[in-house]
Amino acid sequence: MEKIKVLFICVHNSARSQMAEAFLNEFGSDRFIAESAGLEPGVLNPLVVKAMNEIGIDISAKTTRSAFELLRLGKWYSWVITVCDESQAEACPIFPGAGQRQHWSFSDPAAFKDSEEEKLEQVRYLRDCIAAKVREWLRLQEPTAG
Repeated sequence: MEKIKVLFICVHNSARSQMAEAFLNEFGSDRFIAESAGLEPGVLNPLVVKAMNEIGIDISAKTTRSAFELLRLGKWYSWVITVCDESQAEACPIFPGAGQRQHWSFSDPAAFKDSEEEKLEQVRYLRDCIAAKVREWLRLQEPTAG
């Protein structure tokens, strides 16, 4: 059976989309292949790398990718899921190579203020919210019996 391709997309591909990609590849690798990209690829957020390492998922070797590059390569996905927050929704890229689309609103860790430890706590919370959303989405994708 061919695996279902999913693209997670946000503005910088430095945090939220990277976490969602990692979680779908971790939890749903039997049926799905996830990738991620951004409109303006940035640098992988070190607090995100740290928070993911804390739960045994190493994304430190990942690089940020451009949604436009994937488009130029002619990539097509069964699902494209944007993970920008509502304040960035207008800037969140639209990817034309998609069968189905969804939007999941998550806060941008780049906007977190406070101390490094407080930011890390916020990133941990965000990580756990994204993991829960991916698990919920996977449950909804289960084939129906019949």
